[in-house]
Amino acid sequence: MGIIGEKWKAVTLYKLTDKTLRYKELRKETPTVTEHTLSLQLKALEEDSLIKRTVYTSKRPLKVEYSLTDFGKTLTPLIHSIAVWRDFVVETYPSYI
Repeated sequence: MGIIGEKWKAVTLYKLTDKTLRYKELRKETPTVTEHTLSLQLKALEEDSLIKRTVYTSKRPLKVEYSLTDFGKTLTPLIHSIAVWRDFVVETYPSYI
């Protein structure tokens, strides 16, 4: 839990489960996270080797993409289980949300 326990880490990993996203795309998919928090979470996930940051520098503006590493993909079943549980809680116990 020390690696993925922070709120936005699990959300970010979930968003990257099946696709590669640019920073602005991640921001659009998680509009309630602040830019500062998202940047910190992405750096931490990269340091933990769960996501890969690819920078394309051939022309301006720089293009940066984020995707899961092979190690990060090992968390996919866990992340999907958390998402299923979240949906169950929202439907069954809406007062918790």
